[in-house]
Amino acid sequence: MTAPAASDKIVLITGASSGIGLAAAVACAQAGWTTVATMRDPRKADALREAAAEAGISDRVHVKRLDVVDPETVAACIHEVIAEFGRLDALVNNAGVGQVGTIEQGTVEEVRAAMEVNFFGVVNVTRAALPHLRAARGRLITVTSVGGVVGQPFNEAYCAAKFAVEGFMESLAPVAATVGVDVAVVEPGAVASEFVANVGLDVPALLNAAGPYAPALQAYINRTLKSFGSAQTPAEAAAPILEALSAERPAFRIQTSGWAREFVGAKLADLDGSAVVGMTNDWVN
Repeated sequence: MTAPAASDKIVLITGASSGIGLAAAVACAQAGWTTVATMRDPRKADALREAAAEAGISDRVHVKRLDVVDPETVAACIHEVIAEFGRLDALVNNAGVGQVGTIEQGTVEEVRAAMEVNFFGVVNVTRAALPHLRAARGRLITVTSVGGVVGQPFNEAYCAAKFAVEGFMESLAPVAATVGVDVAVVEPGAVASEFVANVGLDVPALLNAAGPYAPALQAYINRTLKSFGSAQTPAEAAAPILEALSAERPAFRIQTSGWAREFVGAKLADLDGSAVVGMTNDWVN
C-alpha cells in the first residue's frame, strides 16, 4: 500500500494561536499537510490567519476549537476532523501554560492547574486521537521542554508536569510502536514567544511577596531574562516538529537547538544528580 503524500495527510496541532504552535501550523501547511490548528478560543486566531495568508497557505489551515482540559471539546474536535477529512495522520501536542513560584508560597490548586493543562491535557488529546493515529499508522509528537528533563528553580509545577509528560510518552512509545504509531517528544529551550508573556508575571509583586526567597527569585529572574535574550524564534523551535513528522523513523527525544542538546545531555549523563543540582544552584545564588 502506498503511503499518502504530505498533501493527503492531516495533522492536528494544539495551542496554535501563538508561539511554537502557530509556527508549526504554518510550517506544516507550507510542507503540504492539511493542518487543523486548534486553540481554546478561536477568536485568537487572527495572527495565525494573517501568517497563513502571507505564506499563501490559507486553504490548508483549518482553525478549530479545542480546549485540552475539556474532554468534550477534545472529542468534538476530533470527531469533526474525521467527519471532514476522513483520517488523522498526526497529532502535535503543543498547548501548555507556564507557572512560576515555589510551593511554600503557592497553593496546591496552582500546582493542580499547571498539571491539568500541561499533563492531563496531553493525556486527554492523546487518548482521543490514538484510535485514528493507529488506523493511519501515524505519528504522535509532543512538545515538552528542556524543563521536562532538568528541574529548574521556581518552576516546580511546570517541570513536574513536563517530567510527567516525558515519562508518559517514553512509556507509551514502545506500546504505540506495536500498532504502527511513532512517538516522539520535542524539547525546546528558551523560545522568544508569547508563552513568556502568557505566564502573566508581575515581577515586582512576586518579589515583594517572596519573603525569604526574594534574593533567590531575583537571581533566577535576572538569569532567565538573559537567557531569553538569545532565545530561538518560534519558527526555529518548530522546525524539528516538521522534521519529526516527515522522518522515516524519528528519534524519540529531539532537542530544538545545540544549547538544548547540551543542557539535556548534562542531565542524562549525570547519574547521581550532583552536576545538575550544582548547575541550577548557581541560578539562584
